[in-house]
Amino acid sequence: MAHEHDEHGHDEHGHVHAGHHHDPTDIDWSGMAEHLQTQAELFTPLYERALAWLGHKQTEPGLIVDAGSGPGVLSCLLAEAFPGARVVAVDGAEPLLERARDRAERLGVADRFGTLTGELPGILADLDYPVDLLWASRSLHHLGDQRAGIAAFASRLARGGTLALMEGGLPARFLPRDIGIGRPGLQARLDALEEEWFAQMRADLPGAVSETEDWPALMAAAGLRPSGTRSFLLDLPAPTTDRARAYIATSLGRLRDVFGEHLDADDRDTLDRLLDPEDAASVHRRTDVFLLAVHTVHTAVRTD
Repeated sequence: MAHEHDEHGHDEHGHVHAGHHHDPTDIDWSGMAEHLQTQAELFTPLYERALAWLGHKQTEPGLIVDAGSGPGVLSCLLAEAFPGARVVAVDGAEPLLERARDRAERLGVADRFGTLTGELPGILADLDYPVDLLWASRSLHHLGDQRAGIAAFASRLARGGTLALMEGGLPARFLPRDIGIGRPGLQARLDALEEEWFAQMRADLPGAVSETEDWPALMAAAGLRPSGTRSFLLDLPAPTTDRARAYIATSLGRLRDVFGEHLDADDRDTLDRLLDPEDAASVHRRTDVFLLAVHTVHTAVRTD
């Protein structure tokens, strides 16, 4: 399970990770490692603002867990934002955790950085100590029973510890509504298909339970005291960087692979042109490409 997509997160929403839109078991997190890492690095300004907000809300944590860490970009940002804390990156894909450990070594935080391989939320029982800050970025929605997942997260918190869930926000935007080719509104139509995919993905998860996505209410039901909700903006304006263009091309390519059969011929042709580096209308060459996204963080504290 990986959250830098969603990214995990996967984020566009961060939800489209595989070539079969009705089978969540097809998500190949390790195969997506480079894309997940690039995404998290591009989203770093957003994450830094979120972590600064968290830092103003609590005392220095001793133990931080990144639940669904992926390749560890955010885990290392947590280590940098809280220099007195030990950070444990938790993920089900060992190749992603290898990247996390390598990154921690490069950034000089390996002496207070660890990893734990296994599936959420059960793997958290292997932690030796209660957690002062448990960060879950777009990993919770990959658990069939999200209410039970939040309760499991809450049970691992120390008294006074914080659960921070990054869930929700707005779909990413890459292009204007009218891009001069095809019918206007292509991304809105892709969003609608992705919402259907996401609903089916949720329904197909083992032990899936339909749940109203009122995250503060769910955290309160788990015995926590909600302590704040805030959204954070990523704005990489046009003309954007080559790295952002490559990320956008990969993201649109995945959408083309997953939803191609559900698009009309005009939208398929438009996507193909957007993905063709030789086409002047492609995202590789056009000057109006940007990356605009919003992620929302919900926090709650264990008081008992």
